[in-house]
Amino acid sequence: MSRLFGSVRARATLGATLVVAVALVAAGTAVLLSLRSNLIGEAGTRAEQSARAIASELATRTPYDRLSGLDGDDRPVQIVDEDGTLVAASEDLQRIDGTATTEVTPRPSAPGDDDDGDDGDGDDGDDDANDSGASLPPGEIGGGTTFSNGSATIDGDAEDYRFAAVDVGTADRGRLTVTAGAPLAAEHSAVSTTLTGMLIGLPLLLGVVAGVTWLVTGRALRPVEGIRREMAAITASEDLTRRVPEPATHDEIARLASTTNETLAALEASVERQRRFVADASHELRSPIASLRTQLEVAAAHPELLDLDGAVEDTVRLQRLAADLLLLARLDAGERPADARVELAAMAREEATGRTGVTVDAEPAEVTGSRGQLGRVLANLLDNAGRHARERVTVTVRREGSWAVLGVADDGEGVAEADRERIFERFVRLDAARSRDDGGAGLGLAIARDVAVRHGGTLTAGAAPAGGALFELRLPLTG
Repeated sequence: MSRLFGSVRARATLGATLVVAVALVAAGTAVLLSLRSNLIGEAGTRAEQSARAIASELATRTPYDRLSGLDGDDRPVQIVDEDGTLVAASEDLQRIDGTATTEVTPRPSAPGDDDDGDDGDGDDGDDDANDSGASLPPGEIGGGTTFSNGSATIDGDAEDYRFAAVDVGTADRGRLTVTAGAPLAAEHSAVSTTLTGMLIGLPLLLGVVAGVTWLVTGRALRPVEGIRREMAAITASEDLTRRVPEPATHDEIARLASTTNETLAALEASVERQRRFVADASHELRSPIASLRTQLEVAAAHPELLDLDGAVEDTVRLQRLAADLLLLARLDAGERPADARVELAAMAREEATGRTGVTVDAEPAEVTGSRGQLGRVLANLLDNAGRHARERVTVTVRREGSWAVLGVADDGEGVAEADRERIFERFVRLDAARSRDDGGAGLGLAIARDVAVRHGGTLTAGAAPAGGALFELRLPLTG
């Protein structure tokens, strides 16, 4: 079970189903409440109409036994006087609750009273009626209606009713309250039918939602499963030349597949670069180590033949190569440059000191970074220019907008346009210009560009005004 709900497909299906279920329950509840309210309102309107019809008859002095709503009607009606005494009720009314009184049998009229109010003391009766109905003039029906819910039993049939109570003023009987009821059977039936339909339809609809969501998410996630399987196969085979399938769609999954392939391509290139780096480093180390070993073996057998200068030169080459390899390893590991302020003009003059044929034309330009690494870049550029220059090397520093530009130009053969990017690759030497004897290991320019990039700048090769090579280092000025 935990494995099932651990999948995105299952969680999406469950989530969508729950959201729809909550929405349907809320909507269904609102519909039921609205339906019940409307039906109860309609029942109340019918009850009010019945009560006002009887009140109209009472206002015209219609006797109780001649009221149309009391004889042969299946709706409960009660008429009470202002003292709360039941004076008239529907025929066959056996029980009632929810109204002003639960009495179903009218009390006998007081001696001397009759329905017409014509007795020997009629004036007093009128006065009493007028006094008691002072707040509601005779013949006037009250504008307000009081509603309530209750039940009643008529001729053995018990039902729920909506009751409406209306006051009416009479000249002969004072103020009376007429309560009439309208059955709520239709409301109960409609609400019950609607509820039953919802209880049956809701699970079916949720089943449809769950099924559709399951199918749609399964179809949407199918490419993801293909990507996963291919990545697992690549991991197992360690074959970085393989690529994951890219769906023809233009959605997030297609972009994920494209990004995954780009990552695999970058990883393949990185692994290949590391492989070449190790191979080239081994090859570069092999030559000075073999030469130094040969000299030492010869010296051991024939001390008089020891080439001390050659041994020192090979040792220095080994030391420089080891330092270059160590710096490249730190750069590849993502070492962040320091946040020191470096004045390029001062650094250029310092690095040029002691070098033959090197001139400096620099204006102040301050950048942020590692003084040691930037000095290493300039030293590598000067070493490279010194190996190829005929007579002179020129170092310039200038400001261009928000950039500091350090240039190193020589008057040598220059670099062919087709080789201006290749010379920044590791262990690359141009055959016409370099050899292992008078050149380096092919790491100087590669190190220089890596340092430039990690300082937020660029290093490019071009043509110098004097016809030789021009290397330009661009770094952001200190803000």
